[in-house]
Amino acid sequence: MTRVSRNRLLIWIIFLGLANFVSYTMMYWYIGGDAKNGFVRDGECFVRGHHLRHHGGELGRESPVSRGVWIYSYIHSISIWPTIAAVLVSMFILARPHIIATMQRDAMIRGTTFVTVGITVVVLVTVVSTLYFVLDFFRALAIIGNERF
Repeated sequence: MTRVSRNRLLIWIIFLGLANFVSYTMMYWYIGGDAKNGFVRDGECFVRGHHLRHHGGELGRESPVSRGVWIYSYIHSISIWPTIAAVLVSMFILARPHIIATMQRDAMIRGTTFVTVGITVVVLVTVVSTLYFVLDFFRALAIIGNERF
């Protein structure tokens, strides 16, 4: 793959990642929160928004949603972690030549090392966070499976 083709691909990854983040934010606002912050009680699914104010100025009030919306919301919450990682790794790769040129011999750490460590940290944090969200999602699904609708 040529450098131009690679850079176009990386720019598309950044664009799609930002589009996913914007759509997540819009859905968070529209349904009143997300399932990760919500819960299931007595067969009803609730989302909760920590960053939204409801009538009366209350923060973090729950909103009832359908099971399908709750599952969608949780899956979209999970997708944010790998999306952020893809955007950050793409930006690291695009900025790599500039970082290397800026962080040469005089720097405390070399540019190539900085980029490698940065990408590694992003990937590790993302893997751990995504696994945590996925395991919590399966735990929540097990609770839904035990509830009667």
